[in-house]
Amino acid sequence: MSNAIVCFGEMLWDILPAKELPGGAVMNVAYHLQRLGETVSLVSRVGKDARGQGLLNMLQGYGLDTRYIQQDEKQETGKVYADMSNPHEVHYDIVYPAAWDFIQWEPSLAALLHRPDTRYLVFGSLCSRDVVSRHTLEQALKEAVVKVLDINLREPHYTRAHVEWLLAQCHILKLNITELELISSWYHPYEDKEQAVRLLSARFNIHTIVVTMGADGALLWMDNTAYVEPGIPVKVVDTIGSGDAFLAGFLHSVIRKRPARECLVFANALGALVASFAGGCPDYDPDTILR
Repeated sequence: MSNAIVCFGEMLWDILPAKELPGGAVMNVAYHLQRLGETVSLVSRVGKDARGQGLLNMLQGYGLDTRYIQQDEKQETGKVYADMSNPHEVHYDIVYPAAWDFIQWEPSLAALLHRPDTRYLVFGSLCSRDVVSRHTLEQALKEAVVKVLDINLREPHYTRAHVEWLLAQCHILKLNITELELISSWYHPYEDKEQAVRLLSARFNIHTIVVTMGADGALLWMDNTAYVEPGIPVKVVDTIGSGDAFLAGFLHSVIRKRPARECLVFANALGALVASFAGGCPDYDPDTILR
């Protein structure tokens, strides 16, 4: 049986000083999973405008299933203004409201999640900042699939209570080191990364936690064991979408039932590769990841 993946969340344009690039954490994950040969459906919403059509054209050009991307007559396609003054740590102004804040629950989504080959649901925290998309996500999370949470804590678009609710829903959690430090500080002093993921796993019953640490590599907690993999040196163009690519590489490896450390190595390589390009959805040959 195949392992189809549903990615639920934002799709948008990253507005950089010199250009606009397609983006949005969940769309980036879907894009990379598709490039890696996985069966992916993206659930999102765009405006009926030129930017929305541009995103649809791009995804269709790569063969990604866009049947579950809704179009909004009133709200514009999402935009994020990126501050690139430090390419190693990009800051974002995420425009609200946007079309992806209003993803509607439809019978077609229920049918998609009930398909026997649908095995994974990937979602983030940002896509539930508005009550409309949040309600739809809550409906989706009732389905019996493996739930993969990509925490994306951007002020002022989250609350502690909602983040805790999301953490209690997931089986696989991906977050960055800053987010691990913040969430851990809610419960105990942050002293040791491995202790932090172990305690987070126990508190929320999350069996797999993976933490990206930028140039310092990544940490994985899986099967009650911690694995650490150093970073791969690359010439960084920007870090937009590198964490999303990392998650796609990790999930792809998990689906392929690779050993834990091999999952981490492959994810690290794809994240580093994307950091060497501009934007979150660059055109690349998947064989480059192995090289």
